[in-house]
Amino acid sequence: MIRETGDRPNGLWRSPFPRVRLATAAVGEQHRRMNTATEERYRSFAAFYPFYLTEHVNRVSRRLHVIGTTLVIVALMLGLAKDWRFFLAAPVIGYGFAWIGHFVFEKNRPATFKYPLYSLMGDFRLWFEVITGRRKF
Repeated sequence: MIRETGDRPNGLWRSPFPRVRLATAAVGEQHRRMNTATEERYRSFAAFYPFYLTEHVNRVSRRLHVIGTTLVIVALMLGLAKDWRFFLAAPVIGYGFAWIGHFVFEKNRPATFKYPLYSLMGDFRLWFEVITGRRKF
């Protein structure tokens, strides 16, 4: 039943403005894809990486991931060269940037919670693709 507020049976809000309707529909579709994709267990990184990319469509989020991964690499090098405490800072730096990207810009839950190793591998692959120009920054 459609109420006066514009509620739709599929849960999408109806806006009088076409762009808002399209954006709302896209978010609903992304949420549906995310729920069905995360219900399955990935058996390989090759199968996981396309899902990883759907969780990183926001440009600001991708940039935060790349910045965070770069700082992790710097912290690891400083840990080797200067002080072991940089090793402790590396995960805080990396996850800090990445999780801000997810919670603030992507508005989704990081894959780290369900796929920690594949997610870490995805972060470094995304970083490599951006650094080498294969993926937009």
